[in-house]
Amino acid sequence: MDSFLNVSSPHTLGLAHLHDLTSQLSPFSRFLFVLQRSAVNASLRLSPFEHQRALLRPEEEATRANLSRLSHPFFLSGQSLVRVGGAARRHLRVKSGPRRRRVAMRAPGMRSRPAGPALLLLLLLLGAAESVRRAQPPRRYTPDWPSLDSRPLPAWFDEAKFGVFIHWGVFSVPAWGSEWFWWHWQGEGRPQYQRFMRDNYPPGFSYADFGPQFTARFFHPEEWADLFQAAGAKYVVLTTKHHEGFTNWPSPVSWNWNSKDVGPHRDLVGELGTALRKRNIRYGLYHSLLEWFHPLYLLDKKNGFKTQHFVSAKTMPELYNLVNSYKPDLIWSDGEWECPDTYWNSTNFLSWLYNDSPVKDEVVVNDRWGQNCSCHHGGYYNCEDKFKPQSLPDHKWEMCTSIDKFSWGYRRDMAMSDVTEESEIISELVQTVSLGGNYLLNIGPTKDGLIVPIFQERLLAVGKWLSINGEAIYASKPWRVQWEKNTTSVWYTSKELAVYAIFLHWPEDGVLNLESPITTSTTKITMLGIQGDLKWSTDPDKGLLISLPQLPPSAVPAEFAWTIKLTGVK
Repeated sequence: MDSFLNVSSPHTLGLAHLHDLTSQLSPFSRFLFVLQRSAVNASLRLSPFEHQRALLRPEEEATRANLSRLSHPFFLSGQSLVRVGGAARRHLRVKSGPRRRRVAMRAPGMRSRPAGPALLLLLLLLGAAESVRRAQPPRRYTPDWPSLDSRPLPAWFDEAKFGVFIHWGVFSVPAWGSEWFWWHWQGEGRPQYQRFMRDNYPPGFSYADFGPQFTARFFHPEEWADLFQAAGAKYVVLTTKHHEGFTNWPSPVSWNWNSKDVGPHRDLVGELGTALRKRNIRYGLYHSLLEWFHPLYLLDKKNGFKTQHFVSAKTMPELYNLVNSYKPDLIWSDGEWECPDTYWNSTNFLSWLYNDSPVKDEVVVNDRWGQNCSCHHGGYYNCEDKFKPQSLPDHKWEMCTSIDKFSWGYRRDMAMSDVTEESEIISELVQTVSLGGNYLLNIGPTKDGLIVPIFQERLLAVGKWLSINGEAIYASKPWRVQWEKNTTSVWYTSKELAVYAIFLHWPEDGVLNLESPITTSTTKITMLGIQGDLKWSTDPDKGLLISLPQLPPSAVPAEFAWTIKLTGVK
């Protein structure tokens, strides 16, 4: 939007008015303005009308109508009002190809006057200075993978390292087997699921009948957000819609199959987002592209995905609605595997997301946007569930895993042996971060909106460990060596001038052997959570030998996975 410079006095500029004018300029432009002040004063000749209008002091600075709130990129922008000098000056945005030109309404009786040479020179100088000052226009991404894949990943995601995943929906009502309950029951007809339904529900009971029982009666988003904050999570990803098609927000294209119309009668997506953002936790939205039993999806499948009825009527309207309504920091796409990205119109959506959406500068996406996209295209890579690379990847990645080893959603038949141990969770977190990844740990709340105690316990254990060792995790980078295969299982991270060695097993003799760091005359070694420097020595054959503190178990900063901080090493 153009800026308007208001000259506030005829012939000469008073100090107060000069401040009003020059405060709109950059420092360099302000210097040029003062330099040319006398020339401007000499060249200005205002009419009585212009004189009277110029004496009106601005009541407020220009404010702009934000047109980005429009819910879809195919809607044209309307009018915007810009208030200047206490009066409203209307600007009409006229569509003209990819650019818009603005028509400013001139006040009646106002004439344009030729400017003096000095004023023209001043304006040229100011224009040149402002052009240098302003950043280059943002790059436009075209709807193709070479362009989209070239977009730099927003820095916040790599710095976050640890997030919480939440699988919650109507599948939380039967809460048996897994979140794929509907598909296993009626899509595949597995005998154990059919038997479960016969034993527990009356004849003729349909999956839709589970909807009203998804009550979220005890869902308190503030308590959830407190728990995730205590867990040390820097981002949270909530299922807005799983493959069953039920939406956890009032989707405009999911009539009578959303959390506002059925069950909770609440906007679950919106409520959790509000609570998380109070705590500066980034908010991600999981969204399934497909829906197992939607009639339009089944029609497109019957047509060999040569038609896009489902995409046009359901998938894309919901994605645009989610972005414009909740402004997510992350979109976790899923349900892509049956169709190519061309069926889903993925590249068109992503180009809008990166170019014109309200979150274009900060939003992060994963790689599940069509067949053969996983681990090849998108933002960061998931590759597959519970992905564990064996060496340092050359692309940012994320490991998503679940506390329940056999389900992402809550299930009533979960046994204690199915729950991942604290030490295993922390070990996976350490290894993932050492190899440059993020760790997304999943929980499944109940149909009532409760997070069962065993899940809370695991999350709080991660938070306790991060409260001591988070310096080696958050905003860290992979070191030149990622791990050493020895009896203590050492994993490395780095940050600025520090190197962190996280060892998973305490050596029996109390001496930690590190082969990779090369000491110097300025080497200093400490343990996170323990005061004071540690004693160390070097051995030509064994490398660096660090004497660990002799402490009783109660005084050791963590029960497992301890961090050595090294500075002044190579």
